[in-house]
Amino acid sequence: MSSGRGNTYPVIVLAIFIALEFAGGALLSRSSTLQDIWFNRMSHRVMGALWGGTETIRNHFNLQKQNDQLREENFRLSEELRALKDAGEMLTEEAELVKGSGSRFTYIPATVVKLSKNSSHNYIILNKGRADGIKPNSGIISSLGVVGVVSAVDEHFSYGLTLMNSKISVSARVGRTGIVAPLVWDGVHTDRAYLSDLPLHYEIPEKDTVRTSGFSSIFPPDIPIGVTGLSNMMNGSTNRTEVFLFQNFSALRYVTVVNNPVRDEITSLEKKDEEGHR
Repeated sequence: MSSGRGNTYPVIVLAIFIALEFAGGALLSRSSTLQDIWFNRMSHRVMGALWGGTETIRNHFNLQKQNDQLREENFRLSEELRALKDAGEMLTEEAELVKGSGSRFTYIPATVVKLSKNSSHNYIILNKGRADGIKPNSGIISSLGVVGVVSAVDEHFSYGLTLMNSKISVSARVGRTGIVAPLVWDGVHTDRAYLSDLPLHYEIPEKDTVRTSGFSSIFPPDIPIGVTGLSNMMNGSTNRTEVFLFQNFSALRYVTVVNNPVRDEITSLEKKDEEGHR
């Protein structure tokens, strides 16, 4: 009896040991799985935080870039709005000039077909002619001011001389002083002319507006021409004042031809007066 119990005891111990081994392995396996789950969750949280931070930084810089783009777009739109406003004011001023310049003048819109700017005798060709009511010696103006004078016409086109031509002289008046003098091109610059034959005692201030005097039968009064610059003495007897032209001949596209229907009558009277004084 005692011998049988002695033989059975090691078997029971071995069985218990094996059971404990399986239990420990199971617990270790379960614990490893839990640890994996915990580490996975922590790593996901850390990675999520890192990704979120990176995305926040990226969005910040993208937002700054978008703000810069919006700022540039707002500036561009503001410039366009300012240009449109200036153009609208200019057209309003031109309409007021036309309205107040006298009913004897008629106005015919035209488009520039050709314009020379590189010689001492520059010319302009327009797409309107005799059939449209244009006559020789009609004035040519734009929304910016005086352009030139029509010198020849055919049925559908006109040929004229611009202010950039030594043969053109315009009777001009200086705004604040009211001084009247002939205005001619300086022969060099596309944006410059000068008032000539000014008496030495005339003082012309700088940046004063120069307009047509209305003393000729070609242009109505008060058509803008430019602003005054420096004055200097010529030949010790007269002054000459620089005038910066409003008209940009490089961008000239549309013009208005100013026709004076009674010009022939005025010219005829002038000729009779000249003949009477001979």
